[in-house]
Amino acid sequence: MTSDHHPGFFPHSRRTFLAASAVTLGTLGALGGLPAFTASAAEPARPDGPVTVPADDGLRLRYGAPAAADNVIQEALPVGNGRLGAMIGGDPAAETLHVTDSTLWTGGINDVLDGDGQFPYERVEFGSLTQLALLTVEIDGHALDEVSSYGRWLDLGSAVAGASYRKGAATFRREVWASHPDDVVVLHFSQQGGGRYTGRVTLAGLHGETPSAATARGGQATVSFAAAFGNGLRYAAAVTATSGSGRVTADGTGLVFTDCADLTVVLGGGTDYAPDAAHGYRNPKLAPEQLARHKTQTAVRHPAAVLRDTHVADYRRLFGTMELSLGASSEQQRTLDTWERLQARAAAGSAPDPELEAAYLQFGRYLMISGSRDSLPMGLQGPWLDGNDPDWMGDYHTDINVQMNYWMPDRTGLSSSFDAFTDYCLAQLPSWSDTTRRLFNDPRNRFRNSSGKVAGWAVAFSTNIHGGSGWWWHPAANAWLANTLFAHWEFTQDRRTLARIYPLLKGACEFWEARLVSMSVTDPDGGAAREVLVDDKDWSPEHGPQDGIGNTYSQELVWALFGNYLAAAAELGEDRAYRGTVAGLRERLYLPRVSPTSGRLEEWMSPDNLGEVEHRHLSPLIGLFPGDRIDPASSPAELVQGATELLISRGMASYGWANAWRAACWARLGDAERAYQLITTNLQPSVGNSNGTAPNLFDIYQVDQSRSIFQIDANFGTPTAVVEMLVHSRPGAVDLLPALPAAWARSGHITGVGVRGGFRVDLVWRDGAVARVTVHSVGGRTVTVTAGRRSRTLRLRPGASVTLTGL
Repeated sequence: MTSDHHPGFFPHSRRTFLAASAVTLGTLGALGGLPAFTASAAEPARPDGPVTVPADDGLRLRYGAPAAADNVIQEALPVGNGRLGAMIGGDPAAETLHVTDSTLWTGGINDVLDGDGQFPYERVEFGSLTQLALLTVEIDGHALDEVSSYGRWLDLGSAVAGASYRKGAATFRREVWASHPDDVVVLHFSQQGGGRYTGRVTLAGLHGETPSAATARGGQATVSFAAAFGNGLRYAAAVTATSGSGRVTADGTGLVFTDCADLTVVLGGGTDYAPDAAHGYRNPKLAPEQLARHKTQTAVRHPAAVLRDTHVADYRRLFGTMELSLGASSEQQRTLDTWERLQARAAAGSAPDPELEAAYLQFGRYLMISGSRDSLPMGLQGPWLDGNDPDWMGDYHTDINVQMNYWMPDRTGLSSSFDAFTDYCLAQLPSWSDTTRRLFNDPRNRFRNSSGKVAGWAVAFSTNIHGGSGWWWHPAANAWLANTLFAHWEFTQDRRTLARIYPLLKGACEFWEARLVSMSVTDPDGGAAREVLVDDKDWSPEHGPQDGIGNTYSQELVWALFGNYLAAAAELGEDRAYRGTVAGLRERLYLPRVSPTSGRLEEWMSPDNLGEVEHRHLSPLIGLFPGDRIDPASSPAELVQGATELLISRGMASYGWANAWRAACWARLGDAERAYQLITTNLQPSVGNSNGTAPNLFDIYQVDQSRSIFQIDANFGTPTAVVEMLVHSRPGAVDLLPALPAAWARSGHITGVGVRGGFRVDLVWRDGAVARVTVHSVGGRTVTVTAGRRSRTLRLRPGASVTLTGL
C-alpha cells in the first residue's frame, strides 16, 4: 500500500494577466448570478509559453472529404465553448460555420393551459432553441476539384478542428476552435510553400437580420448585427478578421481579404438572457452588439497562436482529468478514417476495436466540456443545430433525457460541467414554484392532486429557459431532477452546493407530501391489510394508462427523494421537525412488487403489464439504475430477478439513449456481455436514417425511413455505461470491474473516475483482474473497495490517496 499524488496539468506554468479592458462591468455588466454572456474586467490568463498536447492518434477523428452541405448535422464537426456552438464543414472554397448560442430561445413562461389542463407545446408560446448566425469564409480558387491531398479532423485532445490540402506547390491548413477564456470562435488559416488567401467573410443572420460592416478606431474592420425576438430577448453577433501579410477591409455587409499568407477570423455573439426570474430572465444592462464587437476586437489583437494556446490550456485543465485505455486496436483499424472504422467494426465477424470505443467515451467528454460551462445546460441537441426548428424544440426533457446528459460529468472527471445543470434548476425554481401553485390543481388537469392541496414545485415533461413548461404535467420529474442534483453532492461532497440545492429538495418533498394518497394493500403472503402511501393518478413514461395509481416509476423516485432529503437536512442541520415528517412519509411509502404471473417487476400496481412490453423507456427500473434500492448484492433475490426479467423483456434494440440506459442496467446486474453488446449497437453506423452513430459520432435517432434526428443524450449515456462496467459506486462502497467484457479484459486502465461518497479512482487491469487501484479522497473518509470476492475498507483524510495492489 503506497500513497500517490498527481499534479495539475500545468504544475509549473506561470500565469500572467493582461491589462484591464476599457469596457467596464458598469457599462456591460450583468445582474447577479451566472449570466450567459458577460463582459470581463480583465483579459483571460495566458500561458507563458506554447502549450503542447500529448500525441494520441486515438483521440483524433479523421475524414477524407468535407461535410456534405445537405448533411451538416451528421458530417460537420462540432466545436463549442460551453455556450457558443458551431458546426464546421471544411469545404476548401467556402468554410461555413453554423453557429448556435444556447441562450437564443424564443417563447416565454407558457403559463396559459390548454383545455385539458396541460401546457401548450409549440414554437410560439413554449418556444425553441434557434441558431444565431451563419459564418462563411469564401476563398477564391480553392474549389475541391482544384486541390489535392485533402483531409480534415477533430482533435479531442486539444478541442481543435481543422483541414489541410495542397494546391500547387503550397500546403494550406486551417484550424477552428471555440475559446471559453476569450468567449469567441476562432478560425485560423495558414500555409506553407508560398500560398495566398483571397476572398470574403460574410456573417448572415438567420432570423431576418441585416448585418453591417464598419471600421473601428485603429482600423479594425468588423461586421455585426443586432436584433430582438418578440419575447424581448436581445441578441447580436459580430465577426472581424486580421492578417499579418495581406489586407482586410470592410465592404458593405462583409469583409474582404486579399493576398494573405495567413488569416485569422474571430466571431463572437450572445444574448441578454440572465438566469434571474425576478428580472424576467433578462439583463437590461447588457448591450449584446457592443459586447459582441468588443469581444471579437479584443481577441483579434492577439496572435492566433496565443489565442490557441490559451484555449488549449483551458480545455486541457478539464479534459486531462481522465485517461482511458480499453486495449489496443490493430494497425489495420488505425489506418481507417473514422467513418470507415465505424463501418468496419459493424461488419459481421469483425474484431473488437477497443481504441474506437475508448474514443467514443472521450468524444462524450469533449461534447460535455464544449457544451456545458458557465451558461445553460444541454438539452436534446446541445448547442449544435443546422436549422431553427430542432425536433422537440431542442428542449429539456425531464423523463430521462436531461438527466442522462448529466449522469456522465461526475463519473468522468468533469464535475464542474455539472454546474450548469444546477444553476439552471435553481434559476427556474421560482417560476416553477409559482406556476405549480397557480395551475397544478386546475380541475382540467387529469394529474391534479385529489387531496386538493398543492405545495412546492412541479414541471412538465418539457421545460424551456424562461421558467416555462411544455406538453403534459410530469409530477415525478421534480423528484428525478432533485435526485440527480443530490447525486452530484454525493460525488463532490461540496456542502456549498448541497446548501444551494436544499430548497429545491425540500420543495419537491412538500409537493409529494400534498400529493400522496393513502390506500389499503394486502401483502402477497396473505398478511393483514395495511395502509400505504401511493402516487395519485399518473403515467409511467411514456406508455400505459394515464390514471394509474402508485406506478413504480414514481414510487421509486419519491422513495429516493425522501431519503436524499433526509441525508441533506441532517448534513446541513436543517429542519429537524420536517425531517420527522418526511421520515414518516417514507416509512409508509408503497414499494413495488414482482408480478406473480409474469415474474417481472411490476410497472403498475397490477400483476398485468398495462403497456408495451418492449417499450423504449425503462421507467420501472429506475430503482436499479440510476437508483440504488434494487441492489444485486443486498436486495432480495426475488426482487433482483424480477428486475432482470423486466429488463430482458424490454429487449436489446432501441434508440441510442434507450440502449445506453439498458447497458447501464446490465452493468449494474454484472452482465458484461449484454452491456457490451448494447455499447456496440450504439456504435453501429447510421445508414439510411437508421438508429446509430453518424460519421461525426453524433447519435442518430430514427424517426422513419425517410428522416432521422441528432439527439445528444446517448453520446453521454453510452460513456456512462462504459464507466459503470469498469467502476460502480454507491456511498461508502465501490466495485471494481463489475462488468468487464471479454473484448476489454486483456489489459486496460482508466483514471479520474468519480466515486460517490467523495472519492476518485485510478484503475489498471490485466487478464480480467485488477492489477492496481489508487483511491483519492476528494472529501470522503471511509470507503469499501471490492474486486470480485475480495474487499478492503479504507479510511482516508480528504486530499489523501492510497494505492492497492493486493485486490
